[in-house]
Amino acid sequence: GQLKSMGLSLDWSRELATCDVDYYHQQQRLFLDFLEAGLAYRKSSKVNWDPVDQTVLANEQVIDGRGWRSGALVEQRELTQWFFRITKYSDDLLEALNGLDRWPEKVCLMQANWIGKSYGCSVVWDLAGAKLPDELQHLEIFTTRHDTLFGASFMAVSPEHPLAQHLAGGDDKLKSFIEECRRLGTSEEDIERAEKNGLDTGLRAVHPFDANWTVPVYVANFVLMDYGTGAIFGCPAHDQRDLDFARKYGLTVTPVVVPSNVDPKTFDVGNEAYTGPGRMANSAFLDGLTVEDAKEAIADKIEAKGIGKREVNYRLRDWGLSRQRYWGCPIPVVHCGQCGVVPVPKADLPVKLPDDVSLDIPGNPLDRHPTWKHVACPTCGGEAERETDTCDTFVDSSWYFARFCSPQADVPVERDAVDAWLPVDQYIGGVEHAILHLLYSRFFTRAMKETGHVGLKEPFAGLFTQGMVCHETYQGEDGRWLYPEEVEFRDGAVFNRDTGEKVTVGPVQSMSKSKYNTVDPTDIIAQFGADTARWFMLSDTPPERDIEWTDAGVQGAWRYLQRVWRVLDEASAKMVPQGAPMPDEFGTNAEKLRRASHRALNNVGRNLEGLRFNVAVAHIYELTNSLQQLLQEDDRGLDWAIREASEFMVQMFAPMMPHLAEECWARLGYNTLLADQPWPEVNEALLVDDVITIAVQVNGKRRDELTIARDAAKEDVEAAALGLDNVVRAIAGRKVKKVIVVPQRIVNVVA
Repeated sequence: GQLKSMGLSLDWSRELATCDVDYYHQQQRLFLDFLEAGLAYRKSSKVNWDPVDQTVLANEQVIDGRGWRSGALVEQRELTQWFFRITKYSDDLLEALNGLDRWPEKVCLMQANWIGKSYGCSVVWDLAGAKLPDELQHLEIFTTRHDTLFGASFMAVSPEHPLAQHLAGGDDKLKSFIEECRRLGTSEEDIERAEKNGLDTGLRAVHPFDANWTVPVYVANFVLMDYGTGAIFGCPAHDQRDLDFARKYGLTVTPVVVPSNVDPKTFDVGNEAYTGPGRMANSAFLDGLTVEDAKEAIADKIEAKGIGKREVNYRLRDWGLSRQRYWGCPIPVVHCGQCGVVPVPKADLPVKLPDDVSLDIPGNPLDRHPTWKHVACPTCGGEAERETDTCDTFVDSSWYFARFCSPQADVPVERDAVDAWLPVDQYIGGVEHAILHLLYSRFFTRAMKETGHVGLKEPFAGLFTQGMVCHETYQGEDGRWLYPEEVEFRDGAVFNRDTGEKVTVGPVQSMSKSKYNTVDPTDIIAQFGADTARWFMLSDTPPERDIEWTDAGVQGAWRYLQRVWRVLDEASAKMVPQGAPMPDEFGTNAEKLRRASHRALNNVGRNLEGLRFNVAVAHIYELTNSLQQLLQEDDRGLDWAIREASEFMVQMFAPMMPHLAEECWARLGYNTLLADQPWPEVNEALLVDDVITIAVQVNGKRRDELTIARDAAKEDVEAAALGLDNVVRAIAGRKVKKVIVVPQRIVNVVA
């Protein structure tokens, strides 16, 4: 109802809700196709576990080590989960970013960094210092800085590394340390912010190029198990994280890359790692080489010795989609003791969520349901259980745009329709979706292409990331958040309207249900009208920036609407009748208004196309001013120019204020819908000024400016410049040696 009251032009016949059975039925069909194609699979993995909500959380849902909803300290658990094989497309997703020329550069960069393609080497280090199983007697690492191997001072493994797990079996101190690390969650951001801690295992790693050189092996909280091999070598001189760790535990710091203009013997690393270019030092056979040459040289040696190889690695991990909650699309498989994991036949879809669930205690109600999960195996007919995990709701939003193309189809998409409509010409969403939603949608489109549902790989041709609507926040004395309509301002303070208690005014933040700092569009529309709300939101600030919602701003927009109506009412009394022919000639004022009209039309059109709505609004303001000023004049053809300007102005603000525009269109004498009219055509000739203003200098110093015909002869420009009072005073009777005229730009008098 609010969307309709705002006058938004939506095709309601295509409306869908991703929680409806009709939608998730088709999503289940896609899942089965992905499963058959090897794009969906199940495995055991470490996950973030919220012990209060009792569900898996994505890394992005762990804030400062706590669940984003419950606030509980997140734990790490080993669970069997469903995954989408997004890593299959790592290279394609990365390389295709170069073709997304209508996407913001920052979003492409964020995705490229998230995919994180890196070139490096795997290297095997032998371990000494304890009796270990055969498979743990060597430690393989992946590094992108193999040039710095001779600067190694320690090795570190993830708390989840098999070596750490093995050692913890007989070491309570290490076991406690690992449990402490697990409370960090798995988010890179959380791990990066945390203090870097480690525990010495007592093991030593033997340097791959010097059997007499060993370094200590730590279990460290900043090493990720799911990047590379879950083990690293630390080169403190050239990595800040490693340097902080080395300083904390008193480890050696040996610089092996030295700026070219510095003597290696005197170069020292303080509290900041050196990450710049230079020449190798303290590195045996690499000394004197550049960093890039050293990488190639040592990679050759590593491969020749058979202790590793060149490798490409990615930061991107497969998408874990299992969630232990009721709210989600049921995963259409059953678990049979005889047959294992069995897909539900498509003829038996949809697998519907039960309506009679209990949500009064934490955890997944599908696990507790007495009947829903108990079914017969589709293959053998024996007793089986449904999968009680549901899909991450990001799955729902990863293909809805394709479903819009044929929303009532009994298949996920109708191929002809989806190929005709996609890609989306212009996609608009917040920059907070830059990674997950947009990357998942790009994966889903590729997966749908591989399974024959669509004929393209990229879902969104153009992307625009809009800002957020923000408002002050208000809290009562009891800490309760208050809505803006619950407070009143008086005597320089803010009070609760109902209780009279003083209210604390908090920072301006994005409108949020949790902070209560929202404004109900219904109230704004009731007081000011929908067009006022629309105009204010579009005119206040560039759409890519946040906008602060203020009563003063809304009232300013409302005053402009009143002004437009008054101007057009006055103009209608001074313009020619609708359909009157264009006069053969126009006077000066009429010509001036026509130029202003066509310039505004040109500028508004270009800025609407570029989504620069606030700039378009500014040009409409300018035309309104020009029209209002010239209504007081009288000139040949001005009555025709007034009609043209009035019609242009109404057509220009129609996309932003459609209700007022239709009323104004009728006031101008039309009985047709303005929404059905084509955009007016710009007369290019009227965009070119007949006169121009150019600067005039005397001996290189600006003295005045000259307004003259654009096509004036050089001699006329010289004469006019020399006749200017300020120029005459600057020459002060001296002889003019020459006059330099740069056509349509500047005049310089040399005297």
